[in-house]
Amino acid sequence: MKEGDTASSVAAQFNITADTVKWANDLSADSLTVGSSLDILPRNGIIYVVKAGDTLESIAEKYKGNASVIRTYNDLEISGLSVGLKIVVPDGVLPTVERPGYVAPRPVSTGFSVGYSSGFNGQSWRIKVGTPMYAGNTYFTGNCTAYAFDRRVELGLPVSASWGNAATWASAARNGGLRVSNTPTVGAIVQNGGGFGHVAIVERLLPNGDIEISEMNAFVSGGGWNIVNGRVLPAANVGQYAYIQ
Repeated sequence: MKEGDTASSVAAQFNITADTVKWANDLSADSLTVGSSLDILPRNGIIYVVKAGDTLESIAEKYKGNASVIRTYNDLEISGLSVGLKIVVPDGVLPTVERPGYVAPRPVSTGFSVGYSSGFNGQSWRIKVGTPMYAGNTYFTGNCTAYAFDRRVELGLPVSASWGNAATWASAARNGGLRVSNTPTVGAIVQNGGGFGHVAIVERLLPNGDIEISEMNAFVSGGGWNIVNGRVLPAANVGQYAYIQ
């Protein structure tokens, strides 16, 4: 690297993206150190070191590549994958949590009360790990807002990537023309304030007045950062939250 070089300027020289340069060299910033050396990929994508249990399909799915292209580009038709092999994933994209400089957000309390006296009320369970992070989802991976955005997309209901922290979702949605009330409906976003707040999705209205929700990043059994869990909120507490229709 010479004086004045940046990841972006070097990328332009080789007709690749700045992210390709940064990801291949574990760079979190655009600035470079004079005299240092960089690995330059011959095309846009990422470098990946094969781990036990990997398949071309799993690598392609995780890094938004194409299994056939990965196989051909790395001459894997005969040898296949082997643990420790370094390959190029053409046009691959690093997930946010694997990008240089990524710092996991500190989990915050959900604000929903737990530990109800009834064995059913307050029950929570794990559903899955992660959320697809659909196009337009700019919320932090692993947080309740990222999941709520994706779940609304799946349900075909309106949602915005500009509502900020969970604590501001109800007011932002109301300002955006959505109906907000204290009455739950299936598919509604349930929101509470305080600190960063918390959001979840109403999945079912139960006959006894309880509601079943799905959520992410909740401090309950089966929950946690980047984990989607289900939970039942008792009828006695349902009316204290805001519901974005």
